[in-house]
Amino acid sequence: MSLVWNAEVRSDEGKGASRRLRNTGKVPGIIYGAGIEPQSVAFASNFVTRVLQDADLFNTVLTVEVAGAQQSCIIKDMQRHPATGAISHIDMQRTDESSYLTKRVPIKFVGAAVAPGVKMGGMMSYMQTNIEVKALAKDLPAFITVDVSNMEAQTSLRLSQLAMPEGVSIVALSHGNSDYDQAVVGIGKPKAAK
Repeated sequence: MSLVWNAEVRSDEGKGASRRLRNTGKVPGIIYGAGIEPQSVAFASNFVTRVLQDADLFNTVLTVEVAGAQQSCIIKDMQRHPATGAISHIDMQRTDESSYLTKRVPIKFVGAAVAPGVKMGGMMSYMQTNIEVKALAKDLPAFITVDVSNMEAQTSLRLSQLAMPEGVSIVALSHGNSDYDQAVVGIGKPKAAK
């Protein structure tokens, strides 16, 4: 994404300072990683609220500009106010072309309505809605597409059966134990006709 996140350096830290910052329409944050000292920053609240409506941003390498210097970062964590849901803090991790990232990526299922098992009356069950993947920053997918259009009744798809993009691996499968090869989606037994 070509959008640049502008951040200002903040020197005051702590709960009181963060509260005062939020009252002025800013979201406190921190940028860390890549062997560089962590940097406390603040983003414009209305900008953050607007751009984070795109869920794909959580798995996209972003350009953050702080004091005239641009850095490549990903959103590592985000806290929200428990009552209002307003974003109260953002953690960003620096990345570079050679750094591997481990991140939870959402799964988008396609073809459920035309799956033979569903047409026969079987119910599709989604056991996982996201999976943890490892990839270079440039290869990190915003989501993983899983085609379920050919699934029959009483079958399931496991992690090892998913088609992954080039350069992306599933963390659970790297353990080398088949116990980690969990089911992702399945179709149950069709309901008996009355």
